[in-house]
Amino acid sequence: MIAGIIAAVVVVLLVIVYISAYNGLIKGRTYVQESWSQIDVQLKRRNDLIPNLIETVKGYSHYEQSTLEKVVGLRSQLINGPADDHQKTMAVSDQLSNSLKSIFAVSEAYPDLKADKEYVKLMEELTNTENKIAYSRQLYNSSVASFNMKIQSFPSNIVASIHHFKISEYLQVPEEEKATPKVSFDK
Repeated sequence: MIAGIIAAVVVVLLVIVYISAYNGLIKGRTYVQESWSQIDVQLKRRNDLIPNLIETVKGYSHYEQSTLEKVVGLRSQLINGPADDHQKTMAVSDQLSNSLKSIFAVSEAYPDLKADKEYVKLMEELTNTENKIAYSRQLYNSSVASFNMKIQSFPSNIVASIHHFKISEYLQVPEEEKATPKVSFDK
């Protein structure tokens, strides 16, 4: 009788541990998906701001057509790209960010553009959005780290393998952005 009660308690405890581990994995996967969704929201916001910025800059800079065309092309690539390929999406996003820096530089050559209130407002919004994208990337990688730890830790690793949970990939910084910038004060 006592052995039956002990066996029942052990089985109940194992079921509770199993359910808890499974729910923890589901919660972790949901956090990863939600944090990627935050990146998507910010990328969409930036994509919505770009046409207004392009039109504002076009009025001032007739000579910067190739830069504007590159930004428009990358924006289209980002909108039409595969939604499930996070690394490719972020690679195109990084290229777009670099191209937007070129537009920021264009404003230096056109003082009237720098004084345009609409341009200044758009630049502030784009800068804020770029910061939000960076924060969202950090949140995504943090969520991935937490989720991956659950997949690799005992006893949830057993539950993860039974239910085919897979390790998520971190968003990587492109190698060219890791390089130390060269600063020179020589004239």
